[in-house]
Amino acid sequence: MKANEFSELSAFIAVAEERNFRRAAARLNVIPSTLSHAIRSLEERLGVRLLNRTTRTVVPTEAGAALLDEITPAFDVIRDAVERVKEHRASPHGTVRINASLMAANLVLVPVRKKFTAQYPDVSLEIDINETALDMVRAGFDAGIRTGEFIDQDMVAVRVSQDFRMAIVGSPDYFRDHPVPVSPHDLRGHRCINYRFPDGNVYRWEFNKDGQPITVRLDGPLTVNSADLVLSSALDGIGLAYATEGMVQEFLASGRLQRVLEDWSPTFPGYYLFYPNRRQLSAAMVALVETLRAGA
Repeated sequence: MKANEFSELSAFIAVAEERNFRRAAARLNVIPSTLSHAIRSLEERLGVRLLNRTTRTVVPTEAGAALLDEITPAFDVIRDAVERVKEHRASPHGTVRINASLMAANLVLVPVRKKFTAQYPDVSLEIDINETALDMVRAGFDAGIRTGEFIDQDMVAVRVSQDFRMAIVGSPDYFRDHPVPVSPHDLRGHRCINYRFPDGNVYRWEFNKDGQPITVRLDGPLTVNSADLVLSSALDGIGLAYATEGMVQEFLASGRLQRVLEDWSPTFPGYYLFYPNRRQLSAAMVALVETLRAGA
C-alpha cells in the first residue's frame, strides 16, 4: 500500500467515526481541508461515494459503512503494534481517554486522580463525563466506566469499586420546617429534588428493607440533570436529596446534612472499567487499571 493510500484510509476512518470533519481533524492533528482533500481523492480512486455530507452532518454511505467495518480491525492491529513498540520506553506515557458517568467519576476516578497524576507525570488522563452509553470505540475512548448492566459482552470488564449504598439527606434548615420521614411513603409530603436522565425519564427513588423493595415517583420543587446540582440543592435547604453515601459523607460528618430512612437505603453493584477485548493495552492504560484496582 502506498503512503498516500494509507493516509487516505486513516482520514476516512477518523471522519466516519467522528462524523464531523472538524473533530476528525483535531483527532489527527491536521486541518479540516486536508481531510476533505484526502476523502475526495479516496472516493475518486475507488470510484464510489463513501460519505454523505451536509452542512451539519457526515454519515457513511452503504459502501462507506462496509469499508469502515472491513478496514477498522486492520488499523487497530497496526495501532496496537505501534503502542507495543512505544512501551519499550522506561515509563508509561501518552493520553488515556476515559468516558464515565458523573457518579462513576466521583466514586472511582476522583479518589485516585491525585495519586495517579503524581505517580505517572508523563500520562495525560482525559475524563469525559457523559450520562449516555456510547459506542466507546467509535467515539475514540480507550475505556469507559459503568455499572455491569451497561457493558457489552464483547468488552473486558475490570471491577474498580465496591458496591455502593444510597442515602436520603436534607439540611438542618430543611428539617426545622419539615418532619423526619419514617418510611418511604412519608416522602410524598416532602419536597424532593429529582434527577432527570438524558433520555428524559425522571429517576424513581428506590428503597429496600428486609427484602421488601419499594420504588417511589416523587414530586418536588426542582428537577435537574446533574448529581452535583442535586447535592448542592440539598445543602441549600431546598429539599431532600437521593445520593450515594460517598457523595454526602463529609457533609454528614460536618453536620451540614442529616440522613433519614437509613434502614431503607438500598445497595447497588459497583462500577467496572471496560475496554475492547481485542485491544492491546498501552503501558499508560495498564498503569491506570492497576491504580483503579488498588483504589477499589
